[in-house]
Amino acid sequence: MNYINNTIEKLLNIPSPTGYTHKAIDFVKSEFEKLDIKTQLNNKGGLIATIDGKNAEKAITLSAHVDTLGAMVKEIKPNGRIKLAKIGGFSWTSVEGEEIIIHTLDNREYTGTVLTTKASVHVHGGSALDDITRDDSNMEIRLDELVYSEKDILDLGINIGDFISFNPRVNITKSGFIKSRHLDDKAGVVALLGVAKKLIENKVELSNTVNFFISNYEEVGHGAASIPENTSEFIAIDMAAPGEGQASREEYVTICAKDSSGPYDYNFRKELIEIAEQNKIDYKVDIYPFYGSDGSAALRAGNDLRVALIGPGVDSSHSFERTHIKAITATIDLAYNYLIK
Repeated sequence: MNYINNTIEKLLNIPSPTGYTHKAIDFVKSEFEKLDIKTQLNNKGGLIATIDGKNAEKAITLSAHVDTLGAMVKEIKPNGRIKLAKIGGFSWTSVEGEEIIIHTLDNREYTGTVLTTKASVHVHGGSALDDITRDDSNMEIRLDELVYSEKDILDLGINIGDFISFNPRVNITKSGFIKSRHLDDKAGVVALLGVAKKLIENKVELSNTVNFFISNYEEVGHGAASIPENTSEFIAIDMAAPGEGQASREEYVTICAKDSSGPYDYNFRKELIEIAEQNKIDYKVDIYPFYGSDGSAALRAGNDLRVALIGPGVDSSHSFERTHIKAITATIDLAYNYLIK
């Protein structure tokens, strides 16, 4: 648990909106290499870490994505404020008032805050603040610099297309909850590291080669469109979504039966349920109507695979999220026991 808490806090605090993931990839790469696991990058900058098994032709690939929600500089306004373009799917209400960092092409960083264009009750009146629509046209960044014009912004080296990351505000409670933005899917990435660590420390002799694939374009739909060619089975590890009408829970691992892309492999799901029950792992089975995964992307790309989707329960997905360390350890246990079966 100490390893999970320490690693997830470090990873969550590394900005990695989709398209700007190199620092997070480097961190995860170094964690695999500490375990003496060989790594390589694909052409898109995704990470593949491999533990050789007896059968290299039919590998099992486990995937999690390190890219997160974020934004880009869309427009520099004449008054020195900045309009945003979303990266990934989220509601503007979920980031209103959030602190941000703008990352420039020459590696400078500037802080600011996401606000509506009518943010002051003493200027606009309370009804105006309540009535304004939170949409692309009415959200902006107030930069923490003395800027009052477009030229002031440009002089700082900020330009259209610069990446914007949101402050994760990581907080790990004594009761085992992990509260932060971007647990989708950095909780899954840390679960993969936990599986790898357990395999290495227990000196497991694997029947099949195992690839750990850290994708970096999942939030925009094509993270696992290209995966290791020797993959015959694919387990996507991504957040489960507790909430009204859902079976998932924050302290359990969830085995997904179906999401918006359709059902996952029936026999694969059945095997995972049997393993969970045999090993007394707390699990739920659930269906997500507004959800897609790297497993979805891998299948849509035409890969001939058995695909399963599992992951820790994460409350308030794509907002200010929360999970429990028990869910991450349950995810590790389920994936690990599948690999050594």
